[in-house]
Amino acid sequence: MASPLSPEEMARAGASLPGWKCERQALTKTFTFGSFREALSFMVRAGFDAEELNHHPEWTNIYNRVVVRLATHDAGNQVTAKDVALAERLEKIAWVK
Repeated sequence: MASPLSPEEMARAGASLPGWKCERQALTKTFTFGSFREALSFMVRAGFDAEELNHHPEWTNIYNRVVVRLATHDAGNQVTAKDVALAERLEKIAWVK
């Protein structure tokens, strides 16, 4: 089972993940793309990384926006290293910040 991050680890993660926030025991970020097609293509590409990490985000898509919320279910829905790893991957593939 994954362990939740300490407050210090959360602060370090937040500093290395531009635009990400810690809200309600989760890492969150809104990505705003140029169109629905771009948002959808990001979600498809992100899905491959999530599957590779066996960690699946909670996300919503409205037109050109994708809101991502990351928390680890088997750690009591708290932020773990798995969430940070997926957020880092999403940052690498996103062409908007």
